Amino acid sequence: MVPGSAAQDTRLCGVVVEHPGKVSVAAEDCVKVIYAAQEWDNVAVTASYLKSRLGVGAPAVSEMVRRLNDQGLVTHERYGPVSLTPAGTALALRMLRRHRLVETYLVAELGYRWDEVHDEAEQLEHVVSDRLLDRMDERLGHPVRDPHGDPIPAADGTVHRPDAVRLSALSAGDAGIVARISDDEPELLRYFTANEIALDQRIEVLRRRSYAGSSTILIGAGDAATELELTDVAASALWVTRAAM
Repeated sequence: MVPGSAAQDTRLCGVVVEHPGKVSVAAEDCVKVIYAAQEWDNVAVTASYLKSRLGVGAPAVSEMVRRLNDQGLVTHERYGPVSLTPAGTALALRMLRRHRLVETYLVAELGYRWDEVHDEAEQLEHVVSDRLLDRMDERLGHPVRDPHGDPIPAADGTVHRPDAVRLSALSAGDAGIVARISDDEPELLRYFTANEIALDQRIEVLRRRSYAGSSTILIGAGDAATELELTDVAASALWVTRAAM
C-alpha cells in the first residue's frame, strides 16, 4: 500500500527488518525521510530530494542509497526514485513512532512548545530505549497523533492517517477542521499560535485571491470567530478534513 493513501491502515507487524550489520543513525534518518515524503503527498524521492532534506552532499546520498539497497531497505534504479521495501517501511515506521512519541512527551509532560520539539526529538529518537518509549506511551494514554497532527504508528506498525487535504486546496465557501499542521517551519508554527490556529480548529475560506497568493479565512465559529488574511504558503502548511457548513 502507498504510505500516503488516505484513511487506511498499514499493518507491518509481520515484517522483520533483516539486514547485514547494524543500521546507522544516518540510515534511520534516511528511511524516515523517504516515508515522510509520501505520507501526506505523493513526492518522488530522488537523490536531489534526499540531499536537500538530509543536508548532505550528493556522494554521501549515493553511498547511503547503495547501502540501504544492499540491506534490503530500499529499491532504486539508476535515475529513478528511491522507494522503501516492506522492511524499509517497517524501520521508517519504527523511527516515526519514536520521534512522534518523544515530541508528544516533550510538549505534554515537559512544557516544550510545539515549535521547538523537532530538533530535540531528532536526537532522542535514536537513543531512547524501547522500555522507556513504552512507558512514555503509557503515560501519555497511547496517543494516536503528535502535537502537529502527524499519526503516531502503533507498536505493531499500524498507522491511521485522516482523510485530509491542504487548506490551499479549498475554495471560497469551503470549511474544514484542522487535522495536521506542518512542522517544517518553526516560525510558521509560532505565527499559527499567535493567531490561535491549532489542531481541531474550524476554518472557513471566505475569499480566495489567487492573483495575490492569499485568502481570507474565518477561524472558529459563532461570536468568537475571527477573520485572518493568510498567504498561500501558510495555507499549504495546514491540512484539514472537510466540514459541513
